[in-house]
Amino acid sequence: MAEVKLYHWEPNANSGKPMLALVEKGVPFASHYINMLEFDQHQPEYLAVNPQGTIPAMFHGTRILTESTAIMEYVDEAFDGPALMPSDARDRWRIRWWMKFMDQWLGPSFSMIGWCTFVGPSLAHKSPEEREAMIARIPLPERRVAWRKAMFAEFGEEELAESKRRIALGVRMIEEELGKRAYIGSNQYSLADINIFNSTYMLPVGNPELTSPELTPNLWRWLKTVYRRPAVQRTWAMGSGRFTDRFNAIMGEFA
Repeated sequence: MAEVKLYHWEPNANSGKPMLALVEKGVPFASHYINMLEFDQHQPEYLAVNPQGTIPAMFHGTRILTESTAIMEYVDEAFDGPALMPSDARDRWRIRWWMKFMDQWLGPSFSMIGWCTFVGPSLAHKSPEEREAMIARIPLPERRVAWRKAMFAEFGEEELAESKRRIALGVRMIEEELGKRAYIGSNQYSLADINIFNSTYMLPVGNPELTSPELTPNLWRWLKTVYRRPAVQRTWAMGSGRFTDRFNAIMGEFA
């Protein structure tokens, strides 16, 4: 089998999606840790892998793949192991609907709040000149705009309010969906669950006003089920720092 190399940050959000898919499928891979907060993704060594400077990226032999959701679908189709997409066409449609909803509508709102509360403050110790130099190395113009807002706390009140509104609505929608079936879009654990879990796993500590056994029993049940999956726990054992501390704290509650 051709070697698999995965360039990733922590197991959360976009980096965690192909990590979880590979571990669920039982595919061994060489892990290349890219420290996003040190801007490793914009260094020449990584830009030679992915000129856009975004993570994750995956090599399968000589084939290079980018975009986290597309990588997950490739992993599911290219390798043996448990199927992460159901056989029923309507279920597959539903799963792809939810993944698009997450990638294009709800996920960016989680990201904005995360950039404001964690990413930006994590770089606040650097001088304005250092931060400007880091921004100048970013290949994509739209990513330069996002990083500038995070580094210099320039997200507007209306932007933040809209992200919070979307998160609250998204949580209600996921709760309703999980009242219909065991998992997101299907009664089978799938790529949609991996996709959504990687942005919602911190809800119990990040948004306790939205998520609890009383407020969202279906979502709480689902979170507990996914947290307990052996592949999820093996994947998160690769993490470190604040994200993994939060994961372990919630895992202790669900144990």
